[in-house]
Amino acid sequence: MKKMFSIILLTAALMFVMVSGATAHFGMLIPTKQVLSSEDAKNVQIHAMFAHPFEQSGMNLEKPARFGVFFNGQTTDILDDLKPATFMGGKSWSVTYPVKRPGVYQFFMVPKPYWEPAEDCYIVHYTKVILSAFGLEDGWDEEIGLKTEIVPLTRPFGLYAGNVFQGIVKIKGKPVPYAEVEVELYNGSDGVSYTAPNESLITQVIKADQNGVFTYAAPCAGWWGFAALGMDDTQIKGKDVEIGAVIWVKFENMR
Repeated sequence: MKKMFSIILLTAALMFVMVSGATAHFGMLIPTKQVLSSEDAKNVQIHAMFAHPFEQSGMNLEKPARFGVFFNGQTTDILDDLKPATFMGGKSWSVTYPVKRPGVYQFFMVPKPYWEPAEDCYIVHYTKVILSAFGLEDGWDEEIGLKTEIVPLTRPFGLYAGNVFQGIVKIKGKPVPYAEVEVELYNGSDGVSYTAPNESLITQVIKADQNGVFTYAAPCAGWWGFAALGMDDTQIKGKDVEIGAVIWVKFENMR
């Protein structure tokens, strides 16, 4: 009995370590450049990934269910333009998009549901990144109309490290009071790799206020991901579905 009890305790301890040691998954959309000037090339490459960005550990991303760009109030499907790629050892995708007109371009991805055994649920991250082209910046706060979405309250480009970024979390177009938001740096995205003193500093966690608004000041330059987590009102094969509204924002060093 003592031996059996010891095995049970050891198993429980291992399960706890596995669950508590798990770090956040992030859908990722990272462009080669976020602000295009008139001197820049007219094509921009967008990399689509699913990864642990701070730990630089890639996962396999199947071809998304949807992939598109929202520009001037209209959505264009560019799913068929995706090309297979590899990122951090995981399967990923990329697309080269011709930017022909000045304005704000919102690229978005709706991945196929990912089964996460450690959480006993499926995960779908509705991910977007916002670009500005050729000096025209109107429309950076427009909603695409995704099932869940972070709508920026701070212009999501042209930011310095240390600036505050604010967004409002929405599900089906309605603000989500006290939504939990995970925040993580794409480590090395500004040419510097950091080591976290502990796991709590790999993925930081903040909460939105009663109006669904959250605030975060980035401590260093690089690409930062914000993932607002919630539960879908539908299930897949009898299992819950965690939905995340993800936005990627670049912070620059003053040079």
